[in-house]
This record gives sequence, structure tokens and C-alpha cells, in this order.
Amino acid sequence: MSSEIRVPTLGESVTAATIAQWYKKPDDAVAMDEPLCELETDKVTIEVPAQSAGVLAEVTVAEGETVEVGALLGSIGEGDGAQAPAPQAAAPKAAPETAPETAPIAEAAPIAEAAPIAEAAPAVSAPADTSALSPAVRRIVEEHGLDPSQISGSGKGGRLTKEDALAAASGTNAAPPAASSPTSVPAAPMPSPISNPDNGAREERVKMTRLRKTIAARLKESQNTAAQLTTFNEVDMGALMQLRREYKDLFEQKYGARLGFMSFFARACVTALREIPAVNAEIADDEIIYKNYINMGVAVGTEKGLVVPVIRDVQNMGLADIELAVAEMGRKARDGKLAIEDLQGGTFTMSNGGVYGSLMSTPILNMPQSGILGMHKIQDRPIVVDGEVVVRPMMYLALSYDHRIVDGKEAVTFLVRVKECLENPERMLLDI
Repeated sequence: MSSEIRVPTLGESVTAATIAQWYKKPDDAVAMDEPLCELETDKVTIEVPAQSAGVLAEVTVAEGETVEVGALLGSIGEGDGAQAPAPQAAAPKAAPETAPETAPIAEAAPIAEAAPIAEAAPAVSAPADTSALSPAVRRIVEEHGLDPSQISGSGKGGRLTKEDALAAASGTNAAPPAASSPTSVPAAPMPSPISNPDNGAREERVKMTRLRKTIAARLKESQNTAAQLTTFNEVDMGALMQLRREYKDLFEQKYGARLGFMSFFARACVTALREIPAVNAEIADDEIIYKNYINMGVAVGTEKGLVVPVIRDVQNMGLADIELAVAEMGRKARDGKLAIEDLQGGTFTMSNGGVYGSLMSTPILNMPQSGILGMHKIQDRPIVVDGEVVVRPMMYLALSYDHRIVDGKEAVTFLVRVKECLENPERMLLDI
């Protein structure tokens, strides 16, 4: 008896998705709960599992097409189907990641170096570590028995993309083999910086993903709706850096979390938001909604675009709780495991461009929020302290705010409170 494959419920306010990839093709054997395809919504990526075991009888929607919730994607029939690839041993589970020093979760996960290859390779090699790969790439690598270290990555920072893995599976993308003889071969001429090495085209048109289109629409809506203004200040990070150096080892031993800077910034914002509640409010029609809780959004750059996972009720969390939550959200964002609820309900946002080297920026509001804090690179600069010029580790802070709710005095006061907390960390410990 056949069973239908339909688009599952995608979450609040999400009614459609795009077929990003089919993992199976007709006549392939499928197991119960085995992922069949990947759906890309305007917020997250979702895998559709098989509701029964059998054979993929048909696929009614091709990759790249848009479908609505409940739409028919295909069906599963009875039978054994084509032989499925033999399962590989599970890769070693990566140790829990923690927040990096300057900002938590925007950095890419480190990729372990590949072990050197022996001259005479054995017939069966040990499974490669695929824990750093995206879910789609990992599935292709494991199904086809590929070695990620032998695939040339075209993504940011040399990361493997789905296209790289598919090309390797078809035998068109592999790392060049070692030379078998000392005979030298003349080097090929280097292509022009503006040419495409594949077909010489000077331009390439790529259809925007649903996530990218949503990002574009929301950012433009934010600029068109809110009366956005940005105020700046700078903070001396010396005291905070010294405190971190002194206690980071003890902190990690006790809590199992690395002591970074994001938890201090979050706690500083909590202190400032309690004093200036308008920065934590939003406009609904002709009313202002003041929130008695703080759900902190943390902007994260991923291969597919910007996402803002939310850490809820930060006002009730200690430094260790925040560090663990930040690390977990960063891991889920990089692995494409964020759920719809992870991205909803934020009341205030922090964005750290400093991990990319940004010295100063004007962040755009994440509507309907009325405030977003921009953090930047820590850089040694000469400043005047007690009449003397000294070199201190300084960071520029930027607060973009909705001037319809937040007055200039409130915005400046908010940023000054954040600065005071960071330059005097004991204020956060004493809650003053």
C-alpha cells in the first residue's frame, strides 16, 4: 500500500517552501523516518522524512519549484527498490563548541585537518569526519562514500557546498591526484581575474533563494517603516579583558563553557534595557508595547544568509547560561538545525561585525524591534586618561534605534550605561 509524501506544517506565518534538493530518486529504497528531500523556507531549512518504509514510487515536484503546506511531493510504494548505499560508521561526535573571544556565533566552525594519505592506500579507508559539513553536503558525502578532504570547496573560506559534493559524486570535482612521475608539465596560463574559468562568461545570473529574498524584503521594510537613527560611543575593553584572562580557566572548569565577551555584552544590555525600557518596546498600530522580559536576538552570518536566533528571558540568566545558549544557537545555525521558534519573539538584537574586522557600522533594525546594538573590532588606540596619552584596547559601539519610540536622550543614556557596565564589570555583578 502506497503512502503520500506531503509538505509538513512549516511554522507560524510560513505557508510555502522551495524544493532545495531530493535525496532520493524514483525506485530508490527508503527506510522509515529517512529524510527524502530538503525544503527551504524564508526562515529555515527543513528535511521531509519518510512516513513508511518501501520504495520511492514517484516524485511530483522537481527541485527548485515552490510548494505550499500540504502539497503532494510524491509517494512511497511497497518493495525493496534499488539497493541503498551501505551505511557508514558514524563520525566521531564533535566536542561542544563555545563562544569565541570577541563574538560568539558568527564565526565558521573550525574544520579538522585531513590526515596525510599513505602512498599505498588500503582498499577501504576510515570514514572521514563530516561533523563540520552542512546537513545537505554531509548526506551527499555519506551516501556516495566521498572523502571531503579530496573535494575542492568553492564556498566561503573553502567550505564545501552542495554543488561541490554533487560534482564530486558525478566524478567532475575531485582534488588533483599526486603526480606519478617526475616529468614536469608546463603550467597552464592563469585566467584573467574577471573571467570565468568554465565558460569565459563575464557575468552569472543566480536565482535568489527564499531566505535571501526575505532578508532583502525585511531590511527594506525596516528602512521604509522606522525612523532609524544611530548613535555611537566607544568603550575601553581593558578591564573586561583582564577579568576574562584572570578567570576564564576557572569559569570553564566550573561551568563547562568558555568565558567570552558576548555574555558580558548581553548582561550590560539587560542593565541598560531595564533603565530605558523604550529600547525594548515596539509599536503596534497606535500603541507602544513595553516588554517586561528580554528576548535577545544574536545576528549570525551563515553560508545561506543572515539569521537571528533568539535567546529567551536573558534577564533571568547568568553569564554561564548565556555563554552556553550562545554556543548552542551558533552550532544550530551553522548546521542548518534552527527551528522556526528559534527565530521568533526577539525584543532586542546584538550584531557583532567585529568578528569580520568591521571597525564601525550602522546596523539596521530587526523589525518590529526598536533597538539593535552593533559591536565592532577591538583595536589598540591612543586615548587621554588623567591628562596622559595611553594606548588602550578600544571598541566602537553603535545603537540604531527607532526614533518614533526612543528619544535621542534615551538612546545616548542606553549606550552610556552599556559602556559603564563593560568598563566596570563589577557593576554587572552588583546589578547597579
